Amino acid sequence: MSISTLIVMVAALGLVGISIRERVRLINYRDKNWDAIGESKSSPLSSALTNLVGMAGGIYLSMVLLLTFLEANIPESISLGSVSLEPLATVSIILAIVQPFVLNVVKMRKRF
Repeated sequence: MSISTLIVMVAALGLVGISIRERVRLINYRDKNWDAIGESKSSPLSSALTNLVGMAGGIYLSMVLLLTFLEANIPESISLGSVSLEPLATVSIILAIVQPFVLNVVKMRKRF
C-alpha cells in the first residue's frame, strides 16, 4: 500500500468521523426527552451512523435511477492507486458526509 493511498484513506476516515460528530450534535439538538415517556432510544452515535448510511444510500439510488433514465454510461470503477472505487458510491458517500456542513452554512445564511 503506497503512502498516498494511506493518506487518502486516513483523510476519508477523518472526514467521516467529523461528519458523524456533526450529525450527533444535530441529533442531540433535535432530540426530545424520550425518557419521560418511557421508551428506549438508540445512542446518538448509532443514530448518526444510520443517518449517514441512509442518506448515502438514498443519494446512490437517486443517481442510479437518473443515470438509467438518461442512459448515461459511466465507468464501473475508478482506480486511485491500489484502491478501486465505484464512482456513484463514492460521490454519494461524499455528498452524505458534506451534507451536515452545508446545512450549517444554510442556517447561518438565514440568520443574517
